[in-house]
Amino acid sequence: MQEIYLLLAEKFDLCLTSNLYYKTYSFQRRTDVPVLQIHVLEGYSDADKTRLSHALTDAVRIVVPAPPEAVTVMIHEMQSNDYMRGRERRTPAPALPDPAETVRRFLAAMEARDLDTAGSMLGAGFTMTFPATAPMTTLTEMIDWAAPRYRFVAKTYEGIDAMQSAGEAAIVYCRGTLSGEWPDGTAFDGIRFIDRFEVIQGLLTRQDVWNDIAETKALS
Repeated sequence: MQEIYLLLAEKFDLCLTSNLYYKTYSFQRRTDVPVLQIHVLEGYSDADKTRLSHALTDAVRIVVPAPPEAVTVMIHEMQSNDYMRGRERRTPAPALPDPAETVRRFLAAMEARDLDTAGSMLGAGFTMTFPATAPMTTLTEMIDWAAPRYRFVAKTYEGIDAMQSAGEAAIVYCRGTLSGEWPDGTAFDGIRFIDRFEVIQGLLTRQDVWNDIAETKALS
């Protein structure tokens, strides 16, 4: 694959005649124009391929100084009978669940106190750590710990960011504000929070929580 540079205020035309692909880029600064091609076996849904293309685009941009519109991703699909490894024909592995969506569903279940649904999303060895607490391993521990601190709490999200770690776990960060009621029924809102999750094979294995609840309550 050829490395392509754009100089200041220049235009670059990319034409791949074999694929009848043509695109024009125009930028006002020095910019790379990466082109990624990936070969996969048939079987992934359009939604899976969209997630893959977004992830590849983001992975390139964390290293290469290119805006998203400059990153081209081409997915080439092949039939399973056209591929063999180790003298055996192969079928594609199923796509992993979207870790950001997994976290969002878990938090929604916890907010609704649907502990059965939330518990079904936990992996082996799951731990959760809240401010000034030791790690907890069950949802009932967390409910008991929270009971004297607030009646209920709801989250308003400003962003959910997912990325793959160097290991097996995907990392998901949620950030936003908390609202709810103190034990005496007084309302609160606008309290900052950040949650960090580790997700393996669609199951949560770790949650770390940071928020300003204690500081806000001390001032109320």
